[in-house]
Amino acid sequence: MTMEAFGEQSFPDDEPFGGGGRWDAEPGWLTEEELAATRGRVPILYVEAVPVRMDPDGRVTEVGLLLRGSPTTGTITRSLVSGRVLHGESIRDALMRNLEKDLGPTAFPVLPLSTVPAAVAEYFPWPGDRLHDPRQHAVSLAYVVPVSGECQPRQDALELTWLSPAEAAADAVAAEMEGGRGALLRQLLHHVGALD
Repeated sequence: MTMEAFGEQSFPDDEPFGGGGRWDAEPGWLTEEELAATRGRVPILYVEAVPVRMDPDGRVTEVGLLLRGSPTTGTITRSLVSGRVLHGESIRDALMRNLEKDLGPTAFPVLPLSTVPAAVAEYFPWPGDRLHDPRQHAVSLAYVVPVSGECQPRQDALELTWLSPAEAAADAVAAEMEGGRGALLRQLLHHVGALD
């Protein structure tokens, strides 16, 4: 049976997936115009991660927070590792790609066995008592990820600061995080028993 019998269209070899005769160099990526149009119509799926260092007993001893320029305000803010899940990409692959993108290839993150997140965060485009991202309605699967290697911030991350869990949960640090992410950070640290 052909693929057409299952309701799928086939394409000549020189036009895979109707791509106008060329392969997309980075499948799953949208142009800036396509992304802006999509953000205005549907929630976008993200992954977020808090990199942590742990002692031999499995207790969180340090919390890594990125320093980066805000895409919405242009100011310098504290941030979690975060990024979109691309079309066709698994949650595990998206998490690993974004950890490597922000922390470098020698961070050696230890991904959880299950992709069940420690928290699900929902960002709305209007301010209020909830998480906020003026660009879009976004849903984020949030994780706490131990790292054992050397972290070298890359891409748009300026530096990575290691703080104790109590320091990371402080009001002053929350004030440096956009969109209410300080509350999400506290929730994640409570989830792993890092806060009293």
